[in-house]
Amino acid sequence: MSKSPFIPFELNLDTFLDSLTTILKTNETKVNTLLTIENKTYSNFVKPFEMLDEKLEQLFTPLSHINAVNNSEQSQEVYAASLEPLTLYSTKISQNINIYHAMKTIFENEKSSLNIEQARVIELNIQGFELSGAHLDDEKKKRLEEINLEKSKLTNDFSQNLLDSTNAFEYTIEDEKDIKGMPQSALDIAKVEDKNSTKYVFTLQMPSYIAYMTYGPSQKVREILYKAYTTRAPQNAKIIDTLMKLRQEMAQILGFENFSSYSLATKMAPNTDTVLEFLETLAENSFAQGQEELSVLKTMSSESSLQSYDTTFYSEILKKEKYDIDEEEYKPYFEQNSVVNGLFEFLNKLFTIEFKEVNIELWDKKAKAFDIYHDNTLQARIYTDLEARKSKRGGAWMHNWQAHCKNEDDETELATAFIVCSFPASSDTTPSLLRHDDVVTLFHEMGHAIHHLLSGVNENGVSGVNGVEWDAVEFPSQFLENFAYEPSVLKLFAKHYENGDVISNEMIEKLQASKNFQSAMATLRQVEFALFDFKLHLKLHNEEEVQHLLNDVRKKTALITPPEYNKFQNGFSHIFAGGYAAGYYSYKWAEVLSADAFFKVVDEGIFDSKTAKGYRDIVLEKGGSQSMQELFIELMGREPEVSNLLRLNGIQTSK
Repeated sequence: MSKSPFIPFELNLDTFLDSLTTILKTNETKVNTLLTIENKTYSNFVKPFEMLDEKLEQLFTPLSHINAVNNSEQSQEVYAASLEPLTLYSTKISQNINIYHAMKTIFENEKSSLNIEQARVIELNIQGFELSGAHLDDEKKKRLEEINLEKSKLTNDFSQNLLDSTNAFEYTIEDEKDIKGMPQSALDIAKVEDKNSTKYVFTLQMPSYIAYMTYGPSQKVREILYKAYTTRAPQNAKIIDTLMKLRQEMAQILGFENFSSYSLATKMAPNTDTVLEFLETLAENSFAQGQEELSVLKTMSSESSLQSYDTTFYSEILKKEKYDIDEEEYKPYFEQNSVVNGLFEFLNKLFTIEFKEVNIELWDKKAKAFDIYHDNTLQARIYTDLEARKSKRGGAWMHNWQAHCKNEDDETELATAFIVCSFPASSDTTPSLLRHDDVVTLFHEMGHAIHHLLSGVNENGVSGVNGVEWDAVEFPSQFLENFAYEPSVLKLFAKHYENGDVISNEMIEKLQASKNFQSAMATLRQVEFALFDFKLHLKLHNEEEVQHLLNDVRKKTALITPPEYNKFQNGFSHIFAGGYAAGYYSYKWAEVLSADAFFKVVDEGIFDSKTAKGYRDIVLEKGGSQSMQELFIELMGREPEVSNLLRLNGIQTSK
């Protein structure tokens, strides 16, 4: 290969805006040059056009990554300043009627000679141009440009408000009774000592917040933390109001009745009624069992009435009593490095891929890079950044960077991606010990990553996660996370960090038995998010009506009515600062696919499964080059079966 397939991770915040300006101007010039070609073909027009987008993504992704994992005033300023020129460029390109006509002409002229990947690229481009308003008059195009600009600023503001609000809160405990019985690992992180006293500081950062909500004995303190968490970023209410108006206006300009209908144009689900029916059926199937689960939980509570800020605490007590399972007992078996290495070994056994660490300087000393080999051939590179810190956005995600493809010079470019989590921080004296939920999270994000990294597609626009329908994109992540409960997988890495003892069969059995603990309650919670999101985008609601809608949805899903001060929506970044607007249902939709495929692999024997190898060769390798519906049927030989979703979640139905 004539050059390295990987771009070095470098970011100069001082010069980034100049670099962005340069590439945007260069791209515009190249587009104009491409449009002058008299006889346009896939190879002389579509391929170089697609690579312009790839190069732009390669430049911009490090900035968005750093703004999320090493947030600073400068990164915020540069990121915010990048949004307008980037959005203007994107809107201008996506509305260019000449490119749109060129794509349609090439498709008609070369339809019989295009391969599946190339045909899919052009079809998605044509759809993208139509969804961007390329065919509309200049006045409507101008308005869409204005809407896109304002939306990009608002979503960034929403995310930054949430991060700032999360970082601004601390609660100090000085009374020992308020931390009595809490795990030492949680106290070690919270402890602050001075000459005269020992104090414990809890924050809204996820490891700290979850630790107190799970083990904190004081209901008063739990409510203080819960209230702080559920009232974060109140200014986001105005952002939601404005954002919803813009989304509705955009959808109607583009010929859709509402934003939910617009959203489904790029998804597997055929129409809004199908989505609503799917979610409401899940709620109906889960509600009775959810009530039973809550009734049992109430028997554990010493409070006069169980509140939203009590459920995690008493659930942990019930879980320990019912299954004799204590998260703290498991943590020593889930030391972060051991889990990561075990995950790599599992993926090697399942898909014959090998991970080799690369010694390069990255954005943080805890970040790492690994090259991935398949059949001794270099396939991709993955970057991991797994520990929580103050400059880092909470949560976990995968972010794709480079895509596997052949460029316009017929050179192969390999894929790269980031996995980011918020696990407890390690130190020279304290290892990062994970909850099993954290292990599941890591498997989930790795599922996304290998979907992108193991692609064998040569067209970047449909390689890896590119071009995959949004309601199918969670299929690979959920598929992989299910294996985090399997004995043969756990024994690869669940070893006590001090003495090396492998996790016992008894502990695994307890873990499996507890897997679907309160599963109906959890399903109802996810359906609540999804129904709220989807109904919110079916018609325009003002600020007050947004809360009314959420309250109405909760009548079908909430087993405990949250306090009035709970403004969950102001922190719902998935739909107001991420890509899940009118698409949060995708988690459950994709879970139908993942549960179905998972059970087939397990039934065949995990490491002997033909379906597992087929999954690699069909779902992972083909990326977005075909509809996931087609790939799933190719893998399984049939349509997906919803019953396996309920089976996976341990939900018993009378139907």
